[in-house]
Amino acid sequence: MGIPRPVLLTTAVTAGALLLAPLATAAPAPGAAPGPHPVRERGGPGAETADPLGGLAAAGPALLGDGRADDGRTGSTLREDTGYPRRTVLKAPPVDPADKSIKLGLTPYHSLAPRLNALQKLGDRVSVEVAGQSAGGHDLYLVTVTAPESTGQAREQERMRELIGGSPATAAKDRRIASSYKTPVFINNNIHGNEWEGTDAALKLIEELAKAKDAKTAGLLAKNRIYVNVTANPDGRIAGTRANSNGFDLNRDFITASQPEARAVRRIGVEKQPAVMLDLHGYVNGTLIEPTTPPHGENYEYDLFLKNSYANALGMEKAVNGLGYTAAKDGVEPPVIPFRDQEEGWDDWPPVFTPQYMAFQGAVASHTVEFPMRVNNASYDSLPVEELRRRSAINTDIAGAVMRATLDYTLSHRTSVIADQIESFRRGAAGEAQRPVSEKTVPGVPGIGPEDVYTTDFPRAYVIPAGGGQRSAVAAARLVDHLVANDVRVKRAALGFGLAGRTYPAGSYVVDMHQPKRGVANVILAEGRDISADVSTMYDISGWSLGLLWGASVEKVQRAAGAPHVVGRDVSVASPTGSVAGGGAGKGGLRLALDDPKELAALNSLLGQGVAVRRAADGAAIVPASARRQAVVLADRHGVVFGATKEKGTGAVHRTRVAAAVTPGERFALREMGFEVTPVSAEILNAGFDWSAADVLYVSSGLAYGSLDPAARTALDGFLAGGGRVVALGSAGAAFNTAAGLLDVKPVAGNGDANGVVRVTNAGGPVTGGAPAHTFVYSPLWFTELGAGVRADQSYATGEPLVSGHWRAKANGTGGPSDAAGRASVVSGLSARGVPVVLFGTEPLFRDHPKGLFPQVGRALLGAAG
Repeated sequence: MGIPRPVLLTTAVTAGALLLAPLATAAPAPGAAPGPHPVRERGGPGAETADPLGGLAAAGPALLGDGRADDGRTGSTLREDTGYPRRTVLKAPPVDPADKSIKLGLTPYHSLAPRLNALQKLGDRVSVEVAGQSAGGHDLYLVTVTAPESTGQAREQERMRELIGGSPATAAKDRRIASSYKTPVFINNNIHGNEWEGTDAALKLIEELAKAKDAKTAGLLAKNRIYVNVTANPDGRIAGTRANSNGFDLNRDFITASQPEARAVRRIGVEKQPAVMLDLHGYVNGTLIEPTTPPHGENYEYDLFLKNSYANALGMEKAVNGLGYTAAKDGVEPPVIPFRDQEEGWDDWPPVFTPQYMAFQGAVASHTVEFPMRVNNASYDSLPVEELRRRSAINTDIAGAVMRATLDYTLSHRTSVIADQIESFRRGAAGEAQRPVSEKTVPGVPGIGPEDVYTTDFPRAYVIPAGGGQRSAVAAARLVDHLVANDVRVKRAALGFGLAGRTYPAGSYVVDMHQPKRGVANVILAEGRDISADVSTMYDISGWSLGLLWGASVEKVQRAAGAPHVVGRDVSVASPTGSVAGGGAGKGGLRLALDDPKELAALNSLLGQGVAVRRAADGAAIVPASARRQAVVLADRHGVVFGATKEKGTGAVHRTRVAAAVTPGERFALREMGFEVTPVSAEILNAGFDWSAADVLYVSSGLAYGSLDPAARTALDGFLAGGGRVVALGSAGAAFNTAAGLLDVKPVAGNGDANGVVRVTNAGGPVTGGAPAHTFVYSPLWFTELGAGVRADQSYATGEPLVSGHWRAKANGTGGPSDAAGRASVVSGLSARGVPVVLFGTEPLFRDHPKGLFPQVGRALLGAAG
């Protein structure tokens, strides 16, 4: 066992207890009770569920989640076929005196374009390009600072970059790379919109580098390209919100990439392939500098990552201390490096954070840095302007110090940093085993113990079979396009083939796991791991498998199977999947399965056009032959299949208008599926709501029945008596159901800190017909004592339902997965008053992530319980 880490923060070892309260203004004293969980999705302390800009932007093509839709390139001018500098005259947006940055003495968004235009004129080192647009339509500015390059020199740099990421064994022997490749460094700022100061520090750094005449700066820029995303979240910067204008925490959107800002950053990662990366945040006092506590992401080449990240963290710590700020004089505590200073509570397990994602795109040193002095939320509103500006100035100083220290580290370790990036890719391409971290494999890093060892056994390949049915085809295309967008190599078989004793038809997709970026491939496709026994608490989610949750059939081929020999082509985009069965009017109707969110979007489009659609007994949609022309358009647009049928259907399906008291992620997913969504809350209903504009009430957050005044309750009762329906989710939804006297069930809450991928058994029928055998839970719930007429549409699997994630029993021994096993997770039926109700104890729309689960909610909203 390694040298024990010094423990700065301790607490009782209880399920769900945090050793660190990441959102606290000051670090708690030893033995202090943990603060509120920083990532709760449904209200309470630390929640970020508000719609920050007064209404969600319309959901765009993120439903597709693939490279054919918005992949971050809209409005982008990034290119690799010209030299540097690349001058772009940026158009300044209108002045916005309400920009929240102004109060802090920081740079408002509308001033960025003029300032960047001016910086480009300082010499030949600064280039600015538009990397994409935010959800609110604001440009994302990518600055490159480097010594000038001719077109030929830039192409040579691109050749070397591609060789490193594509043929790393060859790159390791390329003398030009060793002598001339410019190390890519990526600095990402302001991804949380109300954590501002990284942007201002970056502007100062850019100006310093542009003006400097010293030999050190010249050498730095001759050997490095410094990429700066000036603000990753302009919507939030302007509004003073953590989230973007769609209500999303962007630093939870990797690896889903539902938002345009995340897709733009992903593209920077893929195309620039940074070896070193910083992500600037606030506010934790003292300054928090990763690397993290366990558990560590099992798909990393963590020995290479820890070696560089820890060494760079020490340099950043020294630079911050060198500024001279103290607790007594300034209120600034000494920096904290979680790997060294804490036992658990700030992990790098999930790939949802930007630095953790960048490790899969080649970053061998990648850090979240949290500034110390809080200026957002209540502090922004309550502190004097003078104090806010004092704090912001300190934070800006510290941000600048860690940026400069990182550049110093990259310059002084250039040869080993590039070699380690090449080595991380080489291991993947060669299919070699990972090297567990130890004091031998990572010399110079103290305190490494068995609690830090997280590795995985990479499979030999994954196969996404063709011919798996309508749902599998459209879901497979979405998953393949997502893999390609993440720079994973995928091949489509032109002929049938055999692998590991199985045969697969032509058209199947194969992911050979002997590839440089196997880590991100496995992150996307693997089922994940149950880490409940490893640590008592997690900072954020612990399970996320796209292979199990996106609706596609994915088969793992173990290492012993040998190399897959597939005749086919490398995929740049998945093959089209949409089709409409032959025939014409009078030869029967068309069947749309409603097993995929794209099918729900197609259905809602048909209903919006006035097409008379009927419901099949299993919940599918029966489309009249007269709508064939519309079906052809939608099959092409969404990739969905309209099959032939002679079914007449059991009843009409109507356009559904949803009054939704839900999280931003759920609203976004509902709009992706084409539902007309009106946000509601207790406040809105108490102010007087026109229920004639709604067909169904969906409750999961922000609406307690007891908070409604008598008039609002009377109006709601009138809506329900007039044929209104209710869909409710989670503890808030279950509480609403109970208080309103609707469905006769007993909700049972599991451990509120639990989350992950779980096995389920589907009863079929209108709600869960065609649903996957897995679902996602976050603060899981189940239902017992089902009353007469209540149907269990889905139940947690018997035995051990948890596949991957973190789900322990509560301190009293209850609420664990064994208690949930075999219990109903989704129920439906009619209340005593005849109101159709569906209740979910799962999270099928969580953060717009589990695409294959969306149809369960879509079907419920369409009246599946009626």
